[in-house]
Amino acid sequence: MTTTHTNADSSGTFMIADDLPVVRLGYGTMQLTGPGVWGPPRDHDEAIRVLRRAAELGTTFFDTADSYGPEVAEQLLHEALSPYADDVVIATKAGLVRQGPDVWTPVGYPPYLRQQCELSLRRLGLETIDLFQLHRIDRAYPLEDQVGELKKLQEEGKIRHLGLSEVSVEQLEAARAVAPIATVQNLYNLADRSAEDLLVHCEREGIGFIPWFPLATGELSKNDGPLADAAREHGATPSQLALAWLLRRSPVMLPIPGTSSVEHLEENTAAAAIELADEEFTRLSALA
Repeated sequence: MTTTHTNADSSGTFMIADDLPVVRLGYGTMQLTGPGVWGPPRDHDEAIRVLRRAAELGTTFFDTADSYGPEVAEQLLHEALSPYADDVVIATKAGLVRQGPDVWTPVGYPPYLRQQCELSLRRLGLETIDLFQLHRIDRAYPLEDQVGELKKLQEEGKIRHLGLSEVSVEQLEAARAVAPIATVQNLYNLADRSAEDLLVHCEREGIGFIPWFPLATGELSKNDGPLADAAREHGATPSQLALAWLLRRSPVMLPIPGTSSVEHLEENTAAAAIELADEEFTRLSALA
């Protein structure tokens, strides 16, 4: 098992919208909250240690959302990292409301999105949010009204760049007709590549692609599974190999593995140093 404390910057960098550099291997905050992404963390002090250790290991891209907790993850980021280093990029989201553990409901009412942006600014202790993402498109309101409200906030200097989450190519292009879109965030991993067409489109357009659930390798990573066999050959864990595969898959890929453990964080970060040969990448790509 790889235990070297590799820096995240071994994963390389990506320039969001051609003006905002981030280390490609980021950190997602969802797992810092309570069960069902609801309530405070089981261990508050460990959550703070995880965030600070991520920054020490060279992570610059931190992804969160108003709905994680709700509010909890943003507050933890502020407590752990503020005042933020110059290279730290905070990405948050709005557009999903919570009624309990594991319950998520899209709400894209434009005044609500504006309110949530203002509240995120307050919780994060920021004057401008580097990347503000529409967490889900709400079919109850026109897409142009939802993205249009975020564009207004961008014009007011409260948002630097806009992103979308869980969209199709068609929805992305409809949104880009309203405002520049810097990133998308869709489910994508070695075992689930249903968003492959969107990734290819993002590569062509220079749009950052943030794969959520990057380590969901399922059957592939069982002890007697093909990913585990390949990982042992590489002196790595299945999770590390899955992250290395994502980083190799595309230069616009920005994985954000999350964890509530410093030990697991260090293990994930070590994946940044794994270099897959062409044959290894092809072999892993054929597993799913």
